[in-house]
Amino acid sequence: MMRGITQTIGVELKLIVRDPMSAFFALAFPVIMLWVKLRSGKPLPGGLPAVDATVPMLSVFVIGLAALVILPATLANHRERRVLKRLLATPASPGMLFGAQWVAHMLLAVLGTVLLVAIGLVAYDLTTPADLGAVVVAWLLAALSLSGIGFLLGAVVPSGRAATVIGLSLFFPMVFISGAVIPRETMGESMRAIGDLTPMAPAVQAIRDGWEGHAASPLSLAIMIAICLVAGGVAVKAFRW
Repeated sequence: MMRGITQTIGVELKLIVRDPMSAFFALAFPVIMLWVKLRSGKPLPGGLPAVDATVPMLSVFVIGLAALVILPATLANHRERRVLKRLLATPASPGMLFGAQWVAHMLLAVLGTVLLVAIGLVAYDLTTPADLGAVVVAWLLAALSLSGIGFLLGAVVPSGRAATVIGLSLFFPMVFISGAVIPRETMGESMRAIGDLTPMAPAVQAIRDGWEGHAASPLSLAIMIAICLVAGGVAVKAFRW
C-alpha cells in the first residue's frame, strides 16, 4: 500500500511540474515578485529589512497557490476525466487519495519556498529565521489549513476549469489583503481588519513571527488547526469519486 501511495505521489508531482503554468506561477513568479518588491531596498516602517518580511510573506503566496488553485483543479480534473472512477476499483480511500495529493502539491510549495529563501540569502542578505522550528510548524499548519479549503473545492466542484476559476477568485484577493504580498505594516487599519478575516492571515502572521523571533500567537495557530479540521473533514464527507 505504501508503495502505491509513493508511486501516486511521484506521478502527481511529475504532472504538476510538467504543467508550464503551474511550474511558472509556483516557482518563477514569486521570484519575480521578490525582485520587484526589493528593488528600492527601503526597510519597512519600524526598520525591518524588506527582504526579512518579503520572503516569509511570499512563502505563503506559494503555499496558497499550490493549495487553493493547483490542488483543487487537479482533483476536479481527475474526476472529470474519470481517473477517480478507475481509482475506485483499487483499495484507495478518499483519505489515501487526499494524502498523496497533499504531499505532491506541498512538495511543489516546498520547492518554491526553498528557491525564495536561497535567492534571498545569496542576493539580498536575508536574515536566517530566528526560530526555525516555529517557522516550520507555522509553514506546515499553513499548508494543512489552506489545503483543507483546496480539498473542499476539489471535492465539490465538477470540473477542472471551474475549480481553477473559483480557486483564483479566492486566492488573488486573499493574498493582497492578508499580508502575503503587501506588508501589513504598510496597510491602512481598515484593510488590515478585513485581511484578518481571511484564512491566509494567520499563516502570514505565524511564519513572520517565527522568522523574526516573536512568540507565536496561540490564536493564529488555533485558527489554522480549526480550518484544517473543519474544511478537511467536510471535504472527505463531500468527496465523490
